[in-house]
Amino acid sequence: MRMRPRGLDEVVGQRHLLGSGTPLRRLVEGDAPMSLFLWGPPGTGKTTLAYVVSGATKRRFVEVSAVSAGVKEVRAAIDLARRELGMSGRQTVLFVDEVHRFNKAQQDALLPAVENRWVTF
Repeated sequence: MRMRPRGLDEVVGQRHLLGSGTPLRRLVEGDAPMSLFLWGPPGTGKTTLAYVVSGATKRRFVEVSAVSAGVKEVRAAIDLARRELGMSGRQTVLFVDEVHRFNKAQQDALLPAVENRWVTF
């Protein structure tokens, strides 16, 4: 059975974020370049929201855990995103769970990808 919503209108709750005319909804529907920080307790739908936004904007969704991923994994995700962007023009949403746990080396590996829009963060 499928539990995760596939579209913005299937997300339960979060109307203050996803309701008609809200800033996030306008960004997604306009396919505007964006990077977002989603904050909240476990189970509130942060990963799901990022997944739905990636689907609504036709971007690949890649999830990395800051707790278990090292610089090597971050760079691999970025390299794959750059190749996909170069070959097909398709962008990637890089969702970093527990991003506040990134160390300086991980942050340094991620920064050029966000600044150059190789990934949407």
